[in-house]
Amino acid sequence: MKLTQRDGITLYDLESPIESFREEVLQGLTQPVKVLPPKFFYDDFGARLFEQICELPEYYPTRTETAILRQHIGEIADLIGDECLLVEFGSGASTKTRILLDQIRSPAGYVPIDVAKGQLVETAAILSRAYPGLDVLPVCADYMGDLRLPKPQRRPQRVVAFFPGSTIGNLEPPEVNAFLERVAALCGRAGGLLIGVDLEKDPQIIEPAYNDARGVTAAFNLNVLQHINRELGAEFELSTFKHEASYDPIASRIEMRLISRCSQTVRVAGSAIEFAEDEAIITEHSYKYSLARFRAAAESAGFSVRQVWTDDGGLFSVQYLGVADQPVHGSLHPPRLVSGDKP
Repeated sequence: MKLTQRDGITLYDLESPIESFREEVLQGLTQPVKVLPPKFFYDDFGARLFEQICELPEYYPTRTETAILRQHIGEIADLIGDECLLVEFGSGASTKTRILLDQIRSPAGYVPIDVAKGQLVETAAILSRAYPGLDVLPVCADYMGDLRLPKPQRRPQRVVAFFPGSTIGNLEPPEVNAFLERVAALCGRAGGLLIGVDLEKDPQIIEPAYNDARGVTAAFNLNVLQHINRELGAEFELSTFKHEASYDPIASRIEMRLISRCSQTVRVAGSAIEFAEDEAIITEHSYKYSLARFRAAAESAGFSVRQVWTDDGGLFSVQYLGVADQPVHGSLHPPRLVSGDKP
């Protein structure tokens, strides 16, 4: 783990090298069904586009989850407890985090984890000024990989992870179990996970959230190609692709794609990638859960569901999961806290 100083903030940098980015892109684009991981949306420009998405009238998840957090923050803070180390996966602008930080008692520190380095450092600096005395320890990393947590100045009583926005829905079912197991091990005994989970509902509510009238989601989707152009010297012409998103009721998921408008060849990192007319790149799946199905997934990964809060319309849920005393798979260890390398 490399430490760097930026804007008065110590950044714990685990950013993947460009070689890993190139390998994942080429691997995804040379499969029979082309695919790109959703994490590649989040360069700094993509992260700011997603902030705009969260404010759109069609995009119900953000405002619904925020309302749930505000309504039940007292109960949530009691479950989190005193002097925790709060760890947020995919922290973005950390907007919802402020609701927690305003109520949590004497947090030992806050660890935002994100791949968008510029936004991560900027937000960490803002929070450090807004909450004097809070140990803000940003980590630039892919949270789907192996993680070690920075060591705060004060020893925490427990580690609690925060995973809002129903980003858990972007993971395929086998990935969900593996991810939750890693989180349980990361938090350790007495730890927990506060998570937002989007719920199954009428597709007429779901689909507009991914096909907004202003076209911000379309721009967000297409920006993944611009990200690849910039990082890998690729030659995607964005006008030859179009955004598409639809709901699959059998799989209970939104399927977001980029569709090639014509037969074309695109050079990516020295490789020629062929596209047929109307061929798709799958850029995101967003699964919607029933409460029972998510409970089963959480329990199989070593968590127990301690509390569930939903809005009156049953659109969205916020859930507090405690690390089970007797995990189903393997054993739990104390949280991995490290000081990192010298800057």
